[in-house]
Amino acid sequence: MKKKKQIAIVVAEFHKEIADTMVAEAERTAHDLGARVHAIIGVPGCFEMPLSVKRLIQKKSVDAVVVLGFIEKGETLHGEVMGHVVHHALMQLQLSTMKPIGFGIIGPGATERAARVRMKGAARAAVRAALSQA
Repeated sequence: MKKKKQIAIVVAEFHKEIADTMVAEAERTAHDLGARVHAIIGVPGCFEMPLSVKRLIQKKSVDAVVVLGFIEKGETLHGEVMGHVVHHALMQLQLSTMKPIGFGIIGPGATERAARVRMKGAARAAVRAALSQA
């Protein structure tokens, strides 16, 4: 019998309703694809993701990590800069550990309306991407 792949989910909880919907969709997709969700870790926002991802991705029991969140369009470039920093940190973790990270962060620069339209699809795509490389 083939061992089920185990993923961990790190979710930015700043937009709680969107975050909860994304997690539920990611869990459903993992289950549908025959994977097990090892852990779900909530963090305040996307900026806090890399540390939690690093802690999870170093565990032998975790085959892949999925990150979920929403960086909204603001009046300044703060979200855009943060998005680039977070993306770079996650890419470096993926390459240094050779474990996949499914990227389900909407934005930066998305409106709440756009996030609501994309939230389920982004969560599904992030799980599929992570499992395809695990």
